Amino acid sequence: MIPKLSYKTRTTEVNSTSENLGLTYKKQNIKEDNYLTDLFTNLQNKSDLLRTAINRSKAESNLDAKDVMRDEKVQALYYLLLGAMHNPNAAISAPAAKLYDVFIKYGLKMTQKSYMIESSLVESMLEDYEAVDLQADIAAVLGCAELIAHIETAQNDFKTANIAWEEAKSKEGLTVSATKIKKEIITFINDNIVVYLKAMNLAKNAVYGELAQNVSQIINDTNQSVKRRTKMGEEVVAD
Repeated sequence: MIPKLSYKTRTTEVNSTSENLGLTYKKQNIKEDNYLTDLFTNLQNKSDLLRTAINRSKAESNLDAKDVMRDEKVQALYYLLLGAMHNPNAAISAPAAKLYDVFIKYGLKMTQKSYMIESSLVESMLEDYEAVDLQADIAAVLGCAELIAHIETAQNDFKTANIAWEEAKSKEGLTVSATKIKKEIITFINDNIVVYLKAMNLAKNAVYGELAQNVSQIINDTNQSVKRRTKMGEEVVAD
């Protein structure tokens, strides 16, 4: 009895399961069944699309994380300068005021802009802070130089992540989400591969028996992983 793949299976697990099914099919080398070949070719194509979509999701998630990090550094500089301007020591407050004037040209709201607009503003601000006549002021405000360096690092990290995101977007299949492809693969496995192998295993066990058994084991292993998470009280994410 070949079980059906649970719809509660995670996206990455579906990707792994479909690839394992493809590998076990290739090992059996049942070339005389063109319909079975078409089924697993279709599954491989869907699996490739899912892997691409998963990579896209990772690239997008990483880009978001780098943007958050950049925002945090920009905000830290803003609050550092805002506090330093109220320092009773004029040797600190005066330089801080000059540096604050530079920052305020761009404003804290730059962190609410689109990725590319924020990048442009951040890089322009960093260029302003490179001015020779501001270096003594930056040195006078404790922690300012370090924060500016952190912003520059965060901006470079964001640019690297953005390149990865653009490359991911340019690949085939990115107009469809990983979640949608995952559901399509589960349905395809359950309604096509499982149903067909059940029938052919009964009709020609000598030819299809081992493949049916391996497919059953792969799907059962995945389903057991889902069940274990449920028993442990872990939220099952059907992403």
